Amino acid sequence: MLTNRDNMKGKKVLVVGFGKSGIAAAQAMLRLGAEVEVQDSKKEEKFEQNLLTYFRGQGVRFILDNVPQDMGRYDMLILSPGVSPELGFVQEAAGLGVEIIGELEIAYRIGKGNYIAITGTNGKTTTTTLVGEIFERSRRKTYVVGNIGVAVISASVNAEENDWLVTECSSFQLETTRYFRPVVSAILNLTPDHLNRHHTMEAYGAAKAKIFANQRENGYLVINHDDKACLRLAKDCKAKVVPFSSEEELPFGAFVKDENVVIRNESGEDVVICPVSDIRIIGKHNLQNVLAASAICYFAGIEPSVIAEGIAGFNGVEHRIEYCGQVDGVKFYNDSKGTNTDAAITALKAIEHDILLIAGGDAKAQDFTDFAKELPGRVKKLILMGRDAGMIQEACDKIGFTDYVYCKNMDESVRKAAELAEPGDTVLLSPACASWDMYDNYEQRGEHFKECARRMGA
Repeated sequence: MLTNRDNMKGKKVLVVGFGKSGIAAAQAMLRLGAEVEVQDSKKEEKFEQNLLTYFRGQGVRFILDNVPQDMGRYDMLILSPGVSPELGFVQEAAGLGVEIIGELEIAYRIGKGNYIAITGTNGKTTTTTLVGEIFERSRRKTYVVGNIGVAVISASVNAEENDWLVTECSSFQLETTRYFRPVVSAILNLTPDHLNRHHTMEAYGAAKAKIFANQRENGYLVINHDDKACLRLAKDCKAKVVPFSSEEELPFGAFVKDENVVIRNESGEDVVICPVSDIRIIGKHNLQNVLAASAICYFAGIEPSVIAEGIAGFNGVEHRIEYCGQVDGVKFYNDSKGTNTDAAITALKAIEHDILLIAGGDAKAQDFTDFAKELPGRVKKLILMGRDAGMIQEACDKIGFTDYVYCKNMDESVRKAAELAEPGDTVLLSPACASWDMYDNYEQRGEHFKECARRMGA
C-alpha cells in the first residue's frame, strides 16, 4: 500500500542521517504519529545538545556513532541524501523486506502540491533558483526546495493542492524514489560525477532518469538536446519530451533564433521569450540554463512576458561564478559550487583567459585529464590545495602543463594568486573537487574564499 499521511501512525521509522533532511523527516514523522528512531555515524558531541534534547523529549531514540540492530523491527528506513543505500545495515533491512526510501520520496507521498523537478550534473541550483523566481512572479504559491538547501518534506507537509514545489533533485535523492512524479521534469546535462557513490556512469544516469520514470503522457520532460547522454536517457520517457539547444534551431522546444530566446510550441508557433542580451549571468552554460528554465515555465503554463521579466531580473546564485569585486584591476570570482571537473571547465570557459585558478579538494574518484587539457591558454597559474591536489598535478604533468604551485590552505592560496596576478587578470576559485576534506560544505569554502578576497581589498 502506498504510504500517505493518514497511515503513518504507529509505524516504526528509522531516519538515517541527521542533517537538514533528516531533521525535517523526523519532525514530519513525529507529526504524523510514527515511532521515530534516528541513526547517524557522528558522535553525540558533534550535534547541538538543544536539538537532541528536543527530539528526545518527543520520544525519539538516537543511535549515534553506531549502527542499529534487529533491522526487521522497522517498517521503513528514510535515508538522507548523503547516506549510501549500500551501507550494510541498510542492505540488511532491504533483505528483510523493510522499505528503503529517501526524504524526497516520503515528502511526495505524504505531502500535497505540484512538483517541478530539476536535475543534471551542473546548473541545477541556478536553473532551480531562476524557475522559482519566475513562478513567484506568476503569483503562484511556490516553495523552492530540495538539494538547493531546503528539505522538501518541510514544505510538502504545509503545501496545498494548487501550490508548486520547484525542486532541485540530486542523484542521491532520486535513487531512493519509487512513486515520485513531477508535472515537469528536467535533465540539464550528464557528465561524470559522484562515481565514488554510483561507481559507473550507467548507474549515475539511471539515478538521474528516475526523475521522469513515473511521468505520464500529460507530463513534460525538458532535456538538453546538445548533450547526447541526456538524449539517450530520454528514449524511454512516456512524457512529452521538450528539447532545448544553444547550438541549433529545433522543430520543437527551446532555442536561440535571431538573438532571441525562442520556444517553438506544439502548434509549431515560435514564441519569443526575450532577447539574449537580457540575460545577466555569463557563459554559454547559463544560456543553456535560461533555455531550460524558459521551457520548464512555459510548459507549466506561465505567460512568456512573466518568464521574460524573471530572466531580465536574475543575477545568478551565490558560489556559482559569483563576482566578488576587484583590487588593482584584478577580479575575484567565487565558484566554490564547481565541485566536479565539468563544472570547473564551464567556469573556465565563461571567464575565458588570464586566470589564476585555485583548485583541489576531495576528488570523488574523478579523472582530471579533460580538465587539465582546458588549462593551457586559459590559466596563467594553477594554485593547488587540498587532499587530492596531487591527482590534478598528475593529469597536468601528462599533458605538459607545469604552471602550478602548491599552497596549504585557502588563505595562502588567495594570497599567492593575488601576488601573481596582474591588472586584467582574474582570480577564480573553481576547485573541480568536493570540499569535504577541508570544509563542511562548498558554501563554507566559498565564504572563506570571499573573506580572503576581502582581506586583499576586493
